Amino acid sequence: MILPITVYGNPVLRKVCTEIKKDDEGIQELIQNMFETMYAADGVGLAAPQIDRAIRLFVMDASPMAEDDPSLEGFKRVFINAKIISEEGKEWSFNEGCLSIPGIREDVIRPEKIHIQYYDENFEFHDEFLEGIKARIVQHEYDHIDGILFTDKIAPIRKRLIKGKLTAMSKGKVDADYKIKFPRKKMA
Repeated sequence: MILPITVYGNPVLRKVCTEIKKDDEGIQELIQNMFETMYAADGVGLAAPQIDRAIRLFVMDASPMAEDDPSLEGFKRVFINAKIISEEGKEWSFNEGCLSIPGIREDVIRPEKIHIQYYDENFEFHDEFLEGIKARIVQHEYDHIDGILFTDKIAPIRKRLIKGKLTAMSKGKVDADYKIKFPRKKMA
């Protein structure tokens, strides 16, 4: 089932998410729905807060980027209760976007390598070292489960330049080619 993607301004995008327990119900169905939602929106990653769930879960499939980087072919993962152990290497800039912030792309500087531990959809433990685009996608999605958005990491001048667009988005003035969930209105 394709779920609506939560848009900038919704408080769930700023929450530090809670861990998932192995016996939590509905996780397998949620993972399938997240992949379906991500594919329908032409994304390569999707975190649970982006579908209005404050849990430590994100999915990714970097295969659509394999034309530019063949190592990404078949790089599809589910990350449950992920923990980045370290980030290292040369910092590099890459133009990022986010399904929760439609229509805005900015250059973000991140370290090139990460060491991450996580559980997959079968609750099997993984301890991996990733680099390049793989590491970047994971860092971007991992930020989501810690309540951080890519716009938090851009240069101050760029933040000022997009502030009006973000404010409008938080008030529900946003357009996307996929199903979205507008920010919650504050009760008077």
